[in-house]
Amino acid sequence: HRYTEGSSYKKKFAVSTQHYSFAVKAFVDVAKTLDMSQYELAIRETKTAEVIMDVSTMKSEIGVLYLSDFNRKSMEKLLNSANLEFHPLIECDAYVYLWKGHPLAEEACITMKQLENYPCLAFEQGDNSSFYLSEELLPTNEYSQIIHANDRATMLNLMTGLNGYTLCSGIICQDLNGDFYVSVPLDTTDTMTIGYIKRKNIPLSLLGRKYIDILKS
Repeated sequence: HRYTEGSSYKKKFAVSTQHYSFAVKAFVDVAKTLDMSQYELAIRETKTAEVIMDVSTMKSEIGVLYLSDFNRKSMEKLLNSANLEFHPLIECDAYVYLWKGHPLAEEACITMKQLENYPCLAFEQGDNSSFYLSEELLPTNEYSQIIHANDRATMLNLMTGLNGYTLCSGIICQDLNGDFYVSVPLDTTDTMTIGYIKRKNIPLSLLGRKYIDILKS
């Protein structure tokens, strides 16, 4: 493509991620440092299985997802079979993510018992997905109310409109989501390890390394 007469060659960089605003914010910060006329960039917030598939097929250079005690063995097996490796970034306690007008928003800590009267919000993972691909902690819990959504904006609307909640890492990117939402510690011993995946034996590109550095920060 580079040497085809009359064509302009653009370098490519793509990231696939579970629905994390901080992963998008890091991508924004990378893009701001570039002459974007010289690059073809892509960020994909998508299902867990598609994050793995995108990186495996080199559609994306980097994928961002989490491991926990519950899903670790199954996820590591999936990643290994896809010729991918997981690199941890941060260990997080579990938090309840809800809008600041929620009746529980001022609590110092929230129990699962307190959440029984409110709908749990979960990202859709496809008809054939297993609990191990869930983006939320405690996927095997019996929830009296649960609503599935497939994008982050809809999830935030459901939080506000229905007093819904989701379980997350507690890392909120106010630059993108505003200060309309809060995270409150969940009374549980469960934790999650957020990290990135990449192809085995293939070093990250310069942009890939820059993205990871910003993600860490």
